[in-house]
Amino acid sequence: TSTRDKNIRMELEKQFKNKISLKEFEVVNTSSSNVAGNFFGSQKGFNVKEASESLKVCVVKMDRLDMEFDMVGYDPAIANALRRILLSDIPSMAIEKVHMYQNTSIMQDEVLAHRLGLLPLTADPCLFSYPPADWSPESGTAKDTLDFSLTIKCTSSSDPTKQYNNDHVLTRHMEWVPRGDQEKWMGTTDPGCADKDILINKLRPGHEMEIKMFAVKGTGRDHAKFSPVSTAFYRLLPSITITKPVLGEAALRLQKCFSPGVIELEEGPGGSKHAVVKNERIDSCSRNVYRYDDLKESVSLDKVKDHFIFTVESVGSNTPQDLVSMAWDVIIEKCDHFIGELQDSEEKK
Repeated sequence: TSTRDKNIRMELEKQFKNKISLKEFEVVNTSSSNVAGNFFGSQKGFNVKEASESLKVCVVKMDRLDMEFDMVGYDPAIANALRRILLSDIPSMAIEKVHMYQNTSIMQDEVLAHRLGLLPLTADPCLFSYPPADWSPESGTAKDTLDFSLTIKCTSSSDPTKQYNNDHVLTRHMEWVPRGDQEKWMGTTDPGCADKDILINKLRPGHEMEIKMFAVKGTGRDHAKFSPVSTAFYRLLPSITITKPVLGEAALRLQKCFSPGVIELEEGPGGSKHAVVKNERIDSCSRNVYRYDDLKESVSLDKVKDHFIFTVESVGSNTPQDLVSMAWDVIIEKCDHFIGELQDSEEKK
C-alpha cells in the first residue's frame, strides 16, 4: 500500500510540475528548465533516446494557407526559435524598388511605395537567387528580379449604376512583365498577389497612376515585407479539470464562463444536468469562473507546459507545411554551425 501511495503521489507531483496553474490573481508554477521534460528540482540528465520517444509533432488541420499543429514535449526555447525563424529567416519575394512616372492621387509617393512593398507575392522564392549588394532594377537579371507594371486612370462613368470608372485600384490591375524566359521556367502566368481584390489606392476623375515595380528575394530579418507568414504563433494547451460535481443552474453558469464548446451539460441521475469538460483545447483561458464564489473551488484551470499549439498562416508564396519544414532546416543549419564553432575553439586550445 505504501508503494502504491508513493507512486500515486509521484504521478500527482509530476502532473503538477508539468502544468502552469491559473489562479484568480496570479499564475503559479511557471518555472521552467532548459531541457524539455525536466522540471524544477529534477536531477535527471538529458537522454537522446528518451527525448526522441517523447517528442511529438501532430498536424491538427491544414489547408493551402493555414496550418495548426501540436508540438509535444519540446522546450519553450525550441518552439520560440521555430516561430522567430518563420518570421525572420525564411525568404520570400517582395517589391523592393518602385519607379513612379505618374501619381496624381491624394496618396503621397512614399506612402504608396511602402504600401506596394507590403503586397504579398506568390512567386516561389526557391526559384530565385538573392540580389547582389549593388543590385538595381537596371542591373537585375531574370534570376533575381520580377517586374510588374500598373497603369490606370479614373474617369467619370456614363453608366448610371456607377459614378466612376477605375476609382478603386486593386491588385488585379497589376501586370507581370516577364524578363527573358521567366514564364517558361517559373511554371506560372501570374506570380503576383493571390488575392486580386487587395485595395492599393482610391482615385477620382483626373487621377492617374503609371508605376513600374521591381521585386527581389529577401528575408524578414532585413524587412518585414519579406516575411513569408502573416501570422506564426503558439499557445499552451489549456487543461480544465472539474474537481467536484456542478449541477443544475450552477452547471449552466459554469458553461457560460468558458468559450463556446468547452463545457457541455449532460443528463445525470434524477434528470438534473451536470457539467463535463468537452473540448478544453479551444478555451481562451479567460478565468471568468473566478467571478462566482460557489464555482471557483469546483474547477482547476491549468496550462500544459510542454504542449504547444502552433498556428502558421502563409501569405501564399509557399504552403505552410513547406515553410515549417524550411524553418526546421534552418534550425539544423544553425546547430551545425554552432557545433563547428565549438569544435574550432577546442582545437585552438
